[in-house]
Amino acid sequence: MTEATRSDEMQKIAKHAFKDGDKTGSQYWFWCPGCDEAHAYTVPPWTFNGNMDKPTFTPSLLCNPSHPQSRCHLVMTDGKISFCGDCWHKLAGQVVDMVEVPDWLA
Repeated sequence: MTEATRSDEMQKIAKHAFKDGDKTGSQYWFWCPGCDEAHAYTVPPWTFNGNMDKPTFTPSLLCNPSHPQSRCHLVMTDGKISFCGDCWHKLAGQVVDMVEVPDWLA
């Protein structure tokens, strides 16, 4: 099941519900402009403020922690992506707005 919310004609996040055995939850997918690929928060264990227009998730998201050449580490607060300094890409240490998710992800 997919739920999408559009704001100002631009969808920044896509929600996909999942069930794995007795475990259920939601994955919130977004496009990472640093890696140029999709990343997801899984709730639970992450927490989500419920705002699809200006999402906040805690704690930080760390993708590929064992591979520094492709590591992405970020904090998402009020729809802004704060890239930590240990990211491999050129946006490390910067704060950027979320971008539109591709149609195939929505």
